[in-house]
Amino acid sequence: MSALTAQGLTKRYGDKLAVDDASLSLAAGQITCLLGPSGCGKSTLLRLMAGLEVPDAGTVRTPDRVLSDAPTFIPPEQRDIGLVFQDYALFPHLTVEQNVGFGLDRLSAPERRSRVLAQLERVRMADRAGAYPQALSGGEQQRVALARALAREPGVVLLDEPFSGLDGRLKAEVRAASLAALRASGAAVLVVTHDAEEAMMMADDLALMRQGRILQTGAPRDCYLTPASPAAARLLGDTVELAAVLEGGFAVTAFGKVPAEGVGHARLIARPEAFRVGSEGVEAKVGAVHFAGPFVLADIEAAGQTAVARVPHALAPVTGDVVRIRLEPAFCSVFAGS
Repeated sequence: MSALTAQGLTKRYGDKLAVDDASLSLAAGQITCLLGPSGCGKSTLLRLMAGLEVPDAGTVRTPDRVLSDAPTFIPPEQRDIGLVFQDYALFPHLTVEQNVGFGLDRLSAPERRSRVLAQLERVRMADRAGAYPQALSGGEQQRVALARALAREPGVVLLDEPFSGLDGRLKAEVRAASLAALRASGAAVLVVTHDAEEAMMMADDLALMRQGRILQTGAPRDCYLTPASPAAARLLGDTVELAAVLEGGFAVTAFGKVPAEGVGHARLIARPEAFRVGSEGVEAKVGAVHFAGPFVLADIEAAGQTAVARVPHALAPVTGDVVRIRLEPAFCSVFAGS
């Protein structure tokens, strides 16, 4: 059962349609990542679900009550939702322990301290309980902000670009600690991000957003391998778009064919790893070859069409080679129409 459901949410700012009839459900114990480019409306959608913005249309509800619709609007502090923002929003005049305990006045002092320290242990910050925010690194501030959000034991936690201010190894470490704490909480979690790799690594469920609309929802693997549209495919990484003709049960392209139903013109959207170098397939000429760590990226050309192939080092061609290419169907999607 969904812990929080948004249905048909719409929000305008003057002439700009920021969120366009968006629907999204968050399940208890599951992490949903809302992925999209900057300015697509994902942070606005989060704010509408949190009650920080009033929608122009649509409904936000839990299983037992409506939080917002045309006649109803429950303020954010009454929504049982924990929030973590990109800037962490810690109170600079309060210690770490006081920040995490803020808003827990209903508990006795011993109960409050016990809960606060438990949350700080969970995010590996108990040893900094007496420190002030300005003495913390960005990663430490992020973990304190998460502990504060979880201290109220909310049913839902919403995080807006929580790791975007962190770099490299620190980002990976903080993300791992945060994910462990979020999963241990049992809450329904929404993480807003513009990082496709991060979204696929974190999410149980993925929601892809572009220009205010939800394009696709589902498991990360399903969204990656069976995108609902070319636009959805592009949100999850590099793609190559090829002209294709549907005939005889295949989509036929300059680089080979893959099974597909229908007749007429189509577009084939392929991931770079779909282009397999080997002893079979069509001939293609190799242009520039770029080292990319665990693989190489090779520019290839066949019948006037170009593509970029992701090739293992053991099979890496060199500029000027003529190689044989076949398409791996698992990394290809076909869309009817030219």
